[in-house]
Amino acid sequence: VQLQAFGGGLVQVGGSLRLSCAAAGSARGFNVMGWYRQVPGKSREWVAAITRGGTPSYGSSVKGRFSISIDVAKYTMYLQMNSLKVEDTAVHYCNAERRIGGGHTAGYWGQGTQVTVSS
Repeated sequence: VQLQAFGGGLVQVGGSLRLSCAAAGSARGFNVMGWYRQVPGKSREWVAAITRGGTPSYGSSVKGRFSISIDVAKYTMYLQMNSLKVEDTAVHYCNAERRIGGGHTAGYWGQGTQVTVSS
């Protein structure tokens, strides 16, 4: 397993959760890591990403509420989710991309962790 996600669970509206994603093997050579989420019947939505150098970016639906960070020494990415809403309910997947030369990248996906926000 190249990426393993942790930290999902059930929380009430307005609550917080922190997701973690640990990289192993060749995934540790990532250039950028990120989070996506998916609800059954809908396409996967990009949530946030962070470069190896620590530059973050966020999707419009989570900006101001979520914070992405990375500990390169531990090959681990975090997503702090605050002010959670019912619409944040989804399976959250971590992703990593590694440049492999020739303009190509290798992509890795974690197994997904369920986040459920109840009203």
